[in-house]
Amino acid sequence: MPTARPLEDILFVAIQTVPQRATLSELPERLQEAWHHKASLLRNGGAGEPTPEALFAQQAGLYAEFGKIVNIAAGYFHQATKEEEPELRVKSISSADNEKSLLEEFKDLLNERFDQKKLRLCAHNGKEFDFPYLCRRMLLHCVPIPEALNFAGKKPWEVPHLDTMEMWMFGNRKHFVPLGLLAAIFDIPAREPELNGDEISSVFYEEQDLQKIAAHGQQDVITTAQLYMRYRCNPLLKEEQILLV
Repeated sequence: MPTARPLEDILFVAIQTVPQRATLSELPERLQEAWHHKASLLRNGGAGEPTPEALFAQQAGLYAEFGKIVNIAAGYFHQATKEEEPELRVKSISSADNEKSLLEEFKDLLNERFDQKKLRLCAHNGKEFDFPYLCRRMLLHCVPIPEALNFAGKKPWEVPHLDTMEMWMFGNRKHFVPLGLLAAIFDIPAREPELNGDEISSVFYEEQDLQKIAAHGQQDVITTAQLYMRYRCNPLLKEEQILLV
């Protein structure tokens, strides 16, 4: 388990994604055709399975080709002196209709706040989801990918970033372990609000509550940082050590 890396060199990240449109019929025709093909691969062909339209609402946000990022939460440690307890500062970047601006702000945070050679991103299932999703959406918007995030062409073991799910797997990649489950077994306090991944789309398009989604993203970052602390066998952060900025 991780022990040596300075906490100040780690940026904890969680992205919140939704389908690019509220319904499948609102997509450009070529993307609709592409989704129907995707849906055929996701379905088993049995009776009672969701329609491509229903699958779009439920799962399109999981794929960078059909989804978009509406919130990026990022947390980093700050410690003014060695005598003081570390403080986790959590920043949230949101946009309902300007994904490019959101990505540019995140890029600027990485480039201006951190040493690119030392920086390590940390997310739960980040190597499979958050990190490549960010890169793909940056590429689509012609946003320069920061050096610390640009690992195109690298082999999996050459990617230096941290993944709290991978750390728990110990090489066993047969199943997905939710962040909430690890929080429960490590006795990490739950914070409000809690949303399931498949609820994000309805909160965004039906409730139009981006603030609720942002709060969920902040909670994901806090929980990931707490889990990383437990992996190091460090005490959990106290409430006064967590600051929303």
